[in-house]
Amino acid sequence: MEQEKLNRLKQTAAQIRLDILEEVHAASSGHPGGSLSIADIITYLYFEEMNVDPANPKMDGRDRFVLSKGHTAPALYAALAEKGFFSRDELKKLRQVDSFLQGHPDMKGTPGVDMSTGSLGLGFSAACGMALAAKIDGKDYRTYTIVGDGESEEGQIWEAAMFASHYKLDNLCVIFDWNGLQIDGPVAEVMNPTPHDSKLEAFGFHVISIDGHDFDAIEAAFAEAKTVKGKPTAIIAKTVKGKGVSFMENQVGWHGSAPNDEQYAQAVAEIKATM
Repeated sequence: MEQEKLNRLKQTAAQIRLDILEEVHAASSGHPGGSLSIADIITYLYFEEMNVDPANPKMDGRDRFVLSKGHTAPALYAALAEKGFFSRDELKKLRQVDSFLQGHPDMKGTPGVDMSTGSLGLGFSAACGMALAAKIDGKDYRTYTIVGDGESEEGQIWEAAMFASHYKLDNLCVIFDWNGLQIDGPVAEVMNPTPHDSKLEAFGFHVISIDGHDFDAIEAAFAEAKTVKGKPTAIIAKTVKGKGVSFMENQVGWHGSAPNDEQYAQAVAEIKATM
């Protein structure tokens, strides 16, 4: 990847991380840890990979995105605002009664949101439906979904995987955000769903494993996914929960806690130092 493009993506990801922090701090609630872990992936999706148009959010031929791990909505909202789907001023209203930015994505109220999610496991299934619809309608748009590693303990995830393989959904790309932590602790200790790679291959997926914070690896994975025919692709992205904020990184307590004023100031300073 050329340096100018890499720098632009890193700057955008840093801004998205700042926006995530602003959202959850202003709301005094939310899920910063998993939102920060997907910031680089969601940056690449919205600013390089997907065909979307902020001026026409319901464009027929747009690529679809489903945030199956819906509690990390602050990352999605930050990306949508940065892309121009709505004003960044709206981010300060996260979870307020008069805001269209609910705690989980709402397709009926938020510009750019393709699917309401939050009940873990359901988003992957919805993405499968979108991908199958494209096949039936003869459309060439692609569907992307991000699944949490704790979420992958849900049985519906594996039912959806079976469905995707059965219908040969090669227009579907599923990204597993593997940060190793869920609300109750380390994923491997709560209900170990690993190994994802061999399980997904057994379900009929083409599997790619990457560092989910390496833009070169992210770009190569999405490019490879587009070459795969006759089967869906799963990208297993190894990430760091709370990425970019020293006291949040790999700390399960930041799954669903908002920073206080002092913590917020430190977190913002750390992110800005990278810009």
